[in-house]
Amino acid sequence: MPCTQGFFGPGSPNVSVFENNSHFDNWIPRVTTTNGAALAAISLDQLPSNQWATVLDVLRPDEAEGRDLVLRLTEIGFVPGEAVRIVANGVPGREPLAVRLGHTTFALRRHEASFIRVMPGAAQHG
Repeated sequence: MPCTQGFFGPGSPNVSVFENNSHFDNWIPRVTTTNGAALAAISLDQLPSNQWATVLDVLRPDEAEGRDLVLRLTEIGFVPGEAVRIVANGVPGREPLAVRLGHTTFALRRHEASFIRVMPGAAQHG
């Protein structure tokens, strides 16, 4: 697959986008690093409450249902470089998660949050 660098514009993290020219949902942003930062990444569902993080990428599952979910997460703003934090956990079972993304709050199931890779403590928030 062809690879396009810097899809998210000037100032974006070092992002490579793999694309299939026939369908929008056949490509997902992937973060590449040379300093090992991706090794410290965790999934959003593992992020402690009220700790800021930076979105690195959204993992792509094999099943069609998961691909639709990844597309939805990307469309609502879970893209590399975005500031994110978990502001609350539901009761019982700690679901859903109230997730702050930029200036908007979303409710996500833990399953959905597990597809989002983040770098804890690295967010630039206002």
